[in-house]
Amino acid sequence: MALLDNEKCVLPLSSIAELLSTKARTLKMYEDKGLFPKKEDQTKKLYSINDIRFIAFVHYLASVKKINANGIKYILEILNTNMDENSRNDFLDIVEGKLEKISTKDVHDIDNF
Repeated sequence: MALLDNEKCVLPLSSIAELLSTKARTLKMYEDKGLFPKKEDQTKKLYSINDIRFIAFVHYLASVKKINANGIKYILEILNTNMDENSRNDFLDIVEGKLEKISTKDVHDIDNF
């Protein structure tokens, strides 16, 4: 059995939106504001499994915590400049645990608010 390559970019935003129970347009808006990892070397923007954790964190900050794009950029800058990769991954694990506790209904209620 082959191992998964979590760094290989294979998922479009529409698939990620379905995984996060949100609209593709919402994620496209975050992408347009420069909140996602850069994908300049591709003609079609695809994201990796590892990118999904990052995208889910951005979506959590915007939709649940109601932080605007500038605030999210500042938070991401702090994470990238003050945390090594292991600490950042540990932090994202904690956030992912919190995201799992939020029900799909809660997310839809927030999106429709």
